[in-house]
Parts: sequence; C-alpha cells; structure tokens
Amino acid sequence: MNFTVGFKPLLGDAHSMDNLEKQLICPICLEMFSKPVVILPCQHNLCRKCANDVFQASNPLWQSRGSTTVSSGGRFRCPSCRHEVVLDRHGVYGLQRNLLVENIIDIYKQESSRPLHSKAEQHLMCEEHEEEKINIYCLSCEVPTCSLCKVFGAHKDCEVAPLPTIYKRQKSELSDGIAMLVAGNDRVQAVITQMEEVCQTIEDNSRRQKQLLNQRFETLCAVLEERKGELLQALAREQELKLQRVRGLIRQYGDHLEASSKLVESAIQSMEEPQMALYLQQAKELINKVGAMSKVELEGRPEPGYESMEQFAVSVEHVAEMLRTIDFQPGAAWEEEDEEAALDGDEGGAGPEEERPEGLH
Repeated sequence: MNFTVGFKPLLGDAHSMDNLEKQLICPICLEMFSKPVVILPCQHNLCRKCANDVFQASNPLWQSRGSTTVSSGGRFRCPSCRHEVVLDRHGVYGLQRNLLVENIIDIYKQESSRPLHSKAEQHLMCEEHEEEKINIYCLSCEVPTCSLCKVFGAHKDCEVAPLPTIYKRQKSELSDGIAMLVAGNDRVQAVITQMEEVCQTIEDNSRRQKQLLNQRFETLCAVLEERKGELLQALAREQELKLQRVRGLIRQYGDHLEASSKLVESAIQSMEEPQMALYLQQAKELINKVGAMSKVELEGRPEPGYESMEQFAVSVEHVAEMLRTIDFQPGAAWEEEDEEAALDGDEGGAGPEEERPEGLH
C-alpha cells in the first residue's frame, strides 16, 4: 500500500507525551531535567546544577570546583527517597551522567518543537483512492489503509481496526517500552555499582591475604632461624670442649718437653766436669733423674678422627621438600578467623588455657 501526504486536520493524542514529560521532571527545580543529568547511587536522577545546589547547602565549607584547595568530599540526601549520598573530593562532578535520560529529553524536545500543522494537520492519503483518507489499520498486513481498500481493494479479506485505536495502542506500547528501558538502565547501573563494590572487596581481601601470607612465612623463617641458632650453639659447645682437651694436652706435653730439655742440659754440663770426684758427687742424682724422666707416661694423644665434626652435619632435603608442598588451603582462612574470634572472646577470662603451638597453614 502506497501513501501520499496531504494536510488535513487530525487531532493527535498528547496523553503519552504528557506522561513522558512527567517522568522527566527534576524533583528539585520541578522543571524538565537540564543537561547534564546525573544519576545518584539510589538510581534517582537530578540536574547536576540542582544536585550541586543541594550539595553546597548541605556542605557549606566544601570548596567549589576549580579551587586550589583539596576538598575531602561530603554528603547530602536524595530529595526523592532521602537516601544519603556520599561524594568524594570531586563533589557532584564525580557522579555518573545518565546519557539515556539526556537522549530521551532530546527526542522529547524535538517532538515538541515540530510545527503544529506537521502534527495536527498532516494526514496520509490513499494512493489508490486519492480522495480517501487513511483511516483504518489492517491487522493482517500490519499497515494503515483506507475504507475503500477494505471494501473493494487488496484488504477486503483482511481484519481491520480503526486507525485511532491502533495509534493509541502503539503509542502506549512505545511509552511503556521507554519506561521499561529507563527502568532497565537503572537496574544496569545498580549492577555496575554492585560489581564495582565486588572489585573493591576483592582488592581488600587480596591485600589482607597477602599480609597473612607474609606473616606465616615470616613466622616460618623465625622458626628456622631459632633452630639454626640452637644447632650453632651445640656445635660451638662441642668445638670448645675438644679445643680445651687438646690444648690441655699441648700444655702437658710442653711442660714435659721443657723439663726434659733442662735435665739434658744439666746432664751435658755435668759430663764436662774434669774432676772425677766432683762429677761422681752429681752423677748418681742426674742418672736417677734421667731414668725417672724417661719413664714418665704422658696422657694419650687424641684418638684418630677426634678432630672430625661430621656428626654435626644436617640434612635438610626432606624439610625443603616439605616446604615445597606448602599450598593454599581455602578452609584454613575460616578456621583462623574462628580461632582469632575465640581468642578475643577469652581475653580477661577466669584462667589461662593450655597454650597450643600455632601451625603453619
């Protein structure tokens, strides 16, 4: 079906446009939203200028945008639901713009600014029956048509309905669709806000688990350092004991060597005595001393291998292998939180409980 455009009186239905206009009224200035339009966390919309006026009234000490002073943000209540809105240092300029509402406002203004005759007087004429106005709607073919087409033309076997009825119905459907789209946008914005909160929670939880992981490994390193110190002390004690014994033997052997050397020196001097009588007076005593000195038994030397310290060797391969098996245990975090809560609850109790060693999770 082809149509030609004529200009004859046709009364339009402004009911849907009025309903749409009511949805585009700012609750503060009671005028249609002026761009930019911002959406609050509670999903209500405000003109940014109006939102800024309310914010400034609630936070008189807050510095305006462009000030060199760094502000710390502020808060105000939504005029529609009284939900408290917390803003950062950017103020209302940190709120997200509702581009969908702004686009709807542009479309509404375009429709409202059309010339009166283009909406009220413009009328489609049937091309096959030039004198007939398009006044019915073919439900079977889903196209507008004229009465003669229904009686004699291509739509004589089709089901039809009055054009104003279908017009109102489809205008209402479009208005409902716009409202659903706006509501859907609000829901999407709510989901985005929730996911942003999830991202923040993930970052906070990850930071906390990293701190706990560092604490666990620092505790493990402290245990290793403590054990290393104990083993080094045991090694040092054994070293000192062995050194004391060997040095004692060195002193004993040194004293014997010194005494023996002096005796040899005295015996040699006595042998050089030319007078036999004088020599014989000293010879007997020297002979006895030399004999006694030669029979002195010194304490035995250290047994072979006494200097070895191999008994202090440490094997850490199995410990290192065990350390390599350390991994995350999802259930351990909840157990640690329960233990911490229990310990906090027991502070200031009747008596101390048996101390339990903390294990590495």
